[in-house]
Amino acid sequence: MALRSLGTTGLQIPRLVFGGNVFGWTVDEKQSFSLLDALLERGFSAIDTADVYSAWAPGNKGGESETIIGKWFAAHPGVREKVTLFTKVGADLGEPGKKGLSARWIEHAVNDSLRRLQTDYIDLYFSHWPDSETPYDETLGAYQTLLNAGKIRAVGASNLNAEQLQASLSVADDNDLPRYQVLQPEYNLYDRDSFEGKLQELTVRENIGVVTYYSLASGFLSGKYRSESDLSQSQRGQGISKYLNPRGFAILDAVDKVAAKHNVKPAEIALAWLIAQPGVTAPIASATKIAHIESFVTAVSLTLSSEDIAALNNAGQ
Repeated sequence: MALRSLGTTGLQIPRLVFGGNVFGWTVDEKQSFSLLDALLERGFSAIDTADVYSAWAPGNKGGESETIIGKWFAAHPGVREKVTLFTKVGADLGEPGKKGLSARWIEHAVNDSLRRLQTDYIDLYFSHWPDSETPYDETLGAYQTLLNAGKIRAVGASNLNAEQLQASLSVADDNDLPRYQVLQPEYNLYDRDSFEGKLQELTVRENIGVVTYYSLASGFLSGKYRSESDLSQSQRGQGISKYLNPRGFAILDAVDKVAAKHNVKPAEIALAWLIAQPGVTAPIASATKIAHIESFVTAVSLTLSSEDIAALNNAGQ
């Protein structure tokens, strides 16, 4: 499978990253193992998770996704070296002191993640959310310590706007600290405003890798959800209702037309559009079935024409 360089990290990843937020939530451990096996067999070697996944599910407290991935590594000797592993720190884990980007919490949280993941290093460690209470130099200094110790190999940030990302880069450069090398923004055919423009231009200018989340707008761009009655198909259904509006339907209509032209599924077009966007290294997408992974294979092999991309760009505008 063709690989892309991920910013300045030195990491090479496929054109799609698997989202591990489903592990321990919409798929159990056994099915998670089957999905992970299928991913690796098809060349999808980059996996994204976080310490907080999936605390929102009833009975969970966070760490479930990392734990399942760690068990999979343990059950498959030699596989860890074949995987580019992303995880994150900073989300609220629901207990006092277990959130944010302080040096104290990062030092503690990374060891918790390493233990759950049953590995001694993380390829790419993300600041999950901005932390207005912690200076950038404290956070980046903590990452420098982890880099020096070999516990992480690169650093990234999720959910920063252009001003925040630029400020972090300036602090890093002024203090000889590690820069954020990868950004993880929310970005898809429907949700475009927060990335396009200044933030996208900054990532291109500074050679910052970009891996997008909510790449299919929580599944809306798969085309499965076209009315309120469709929302019961998934545990994520209620999060999709905001897309059921004239703009959303116009975007789906454009996706449908391009999908019909290529004889592929709407989700595959939505992912191929992301892969073709300036500065985007790879979208993150989740799966609950092997068939979804087969769809990923199609998505990364698609080549959209300039006319296809223009039709998708202009939909719903």
